[in-house]
Amino acid sequence: MSTANLIKMANQIGQYFASEPDRQQAVLGVRNHLQMYWTPDMRKELLAWQTEHQGADLHPLVQVAVSEAGWEA
Repeated sequence: MSTANLIKMANQIGQYFASEPDRQQAVLGVRNHLQMYWTPDMRKELLAWQTEHQGADLHPLVQVAVSEAGWEA
């Protein structure tokens, strides 16, 4: 899967959870969704991209969720 597609999907997930009034719950929702529904390779690719680009173009909730997830690139 292309990195651009992963970013698009991750941002859609972030946008969905942005309606959650509790920011920590929103971050947890994003992280749990990525953990449950994305393959390890997809998560690693997103993490590697975020690390290389300092999260540019990623929804803020996704940036925090990926940073706090503890996945290895």
